Amino acid sequence: MNSLKQSIPVSLKDITITDGFWSRYVELVRDTVIPYQWDALNDRIPDAEPSHAIKNFRIAAGEEQGDFHGYVFQDSDLAKWLEAVGYSLAGKPDPELERLADEAIDLIGRAQQPDGYLNTYFTIREPEKRWTNLNDCHELYCAGHMMEAAVAYYNATGKRKLLDIMCRFADHIDSVLGPEPEKLHGYPGHEEVELALVKLYNATKNEKYLKLAKYFIDQRGQQPHYFDLEWEKRGKKSFWSSGLLSAPDKKYNQSHLPVREQTEAVGHAVRAVYLYTGMAEVAAETGDKDLLEACMRLWDNIENRQMYITGGIGSTVHGEAFSFDYDLPNDTVYSETCASIGLVFFAHSMLKMQANSHYADVMERALYNAVSAGMSLDGKHFFYVNPLEVWPEACEKSPIRSHVRPARQKWFGCACCPPNIARLLSSLGKYIYTYNDETVYTHLYISGEAFIPMGGDTVRLVQRTNYPWDGNISIQISSDIEKEFALGLRIPGWCRKADLAVNGEKVDISETILNGYVLIKRKWNNEDRVELHLDMPVELIQANPKVRANAGKVAIQRGPLVYCLEEADNGENLSAITLPLDTSLTAEFNKDILGGIVTIKGKATRKDESTWQNQLYRPFEYNEKPIEITAVPYYIWGNRKPGEMLVWIHYK
Repeated sequence: MNSLKQSIPVSLKDITITDGFWSRYVELVRDTVIPYQWDALNDRIPDAEPSHAIKNFRIAAGEEQGDFHGYVFQDSDLAKWLEAVGYSLAGKPDPELERLADEAIDLIGRAQQPDGYLNTYFTIREPEKRWTNLNDCHELYCAGHMMEAAVAYYNATGKRKLLDIMCRFADHIDSVLGPEPEKLHGYPGHEEVELALVKLYNATKNEKYLKLAKYFIDQRGQQPHYFDLEWEKRGKKSFWSSGLLSAPDKKYNQSHLPVREQTEAVGHAVRAVYLYTGMAEVAAETGDKDLLEACMRLWDNIENRQMYITGGIGSTVHGEAFSFDYDLPNDTVYSETCASIGLVFFAHSMLKMQANSHYADVMERALYNAVSAGMSLDGKHFFYVNPLEVWPEACEKSPIRSHVRPARQKWFGCACCPPNIARLLSSLGKYIYTYNDETVYTHLYISGEAFIPMGGDTVRLVQRTNYPWDGNISIQISSDIEKEFALGLRIPGWCRKADLAVNGEKVDISETILNGYVLIKRKWNNEDRVELHLDMPVELIQANPKVRANAGKVAIQRGPLVYCLEEADNGENLSAITLPLDTSLTAEFNKDILGGIVTIKGKATRKDESTWQNQLYRPFEYNEKPIEITAVPYYIWGNRKPGEMLVWIHYK
């Protein structure tokens, strides 16, 4: 098949992160999050919702008595944990963690059915209903996550057991679903397996898996609509509700049209970006330019009409979904953590085909804001929903805000987000660079070391930076021989001025920039050094006037970080604060807040509430008092005592 791939990620085994910002997260996942989540999967977290995931596998394997508990997709929590373990082991071997994972994999193998089928819900509770409800029941979704785990664990350890288990399952799926007359002509209700099958193909080189991924992409939304046929056959019933229901909502799972005809992101946001990632991966492997163009249209719709400033997506709790262009409410927002993680996947898949800074800018925005906000600094509490405005009393008492939590939770019955954070952060290294025979692209500025194969030789890059707190980046190139290639450095979209020097000599960026990347092509010698300075002032950001929720408001941003006001620093009723546009905002490092962060301070005004008596309304009078505000990075909000939070601030 003709490929569209232009560059590939560096292997996690060849990346070491030694970064002041991200090393804490990588180590937190390895030392705290992975063990904590193993306890959660085994129902050992006091006062947290039980998972039952491990017990389900024991019951399915015939080793315990009992019924299935949890959601129909509960298996995916163990899969994502194993995937995170695989990535963590690739970066740092850990015999005890590997032993635990091997035991879990052995259990999975014992739960697999003789024909290769693997799903604890249907094995335990409804074995006769396998493959009868693709729209609702997540069989392919769970399969996809376990395939990703298998590939990650195989790449890290070389052990094939889980990979072989999932190849047997993929072979079984291929025997049930496909274009042949005797097979079911269906596809996933919750997309995920498409991108996973491409990973399985890359690990095994078995083209059957790539063809199956392409089939699921191509078949989606075709007429007659499979989900309607399936619904009719089930007696017009749903897995989730009793009684007769209307036909399935096709927009909810992006099956309303064939994928090449889709032009805007609709429906469940996580499903959408998992689908788009799968589309991009299939396009890259098969050379399908029409599919690539569909991905580009959908990307444009998300980035320019349906994305929060934090990199969050999915504006409504109803269906955890996109709503419509420019509908981006701040206080009733959904912005599921998993959706931002899926957006990172989509961006990365597009970057491999097109080194365009639009994709890397969004990847960076999501990583530094929505994704990192999804987990507390102790690694034991998590957000499912990521609001941009929080009033705790309203969260407690208003039904339209009941999904918004002012504090992170220990665990969830539907616990997709915590292990999703773990698997992304433990694989962070693969998002920093991509390369081909001619160019190494630097997408993220994260301190560490990378060994990159270039035309039969290996080039060592050492990146040093204090990003995102400042914009100074140094990259040292080491090679045993003189080596010619291009080094591509992303100039972020937020940066208005950048300076570049090679071995102390200034380089004119304007002459070498392409799609947001400065390309420095030369013969590199050992110990050559590139120094990039990105100007990083505090900026006030405004939203498109069509975003009505942000009319008359601005947000504070510095570099890739979005800032917010918290009650802990600024008192109650943050909505009473107004920011003068001519105010001087200054960034300063504060070692006393949450281990040390850069805060932003400035003059503002606050409506003087003391002048109000027992009135609800009165004739207008200007009555404001000067105050000083302190803004903190959005990602750390909620790590102190629960209270109000605000991203978009009134201005005058």
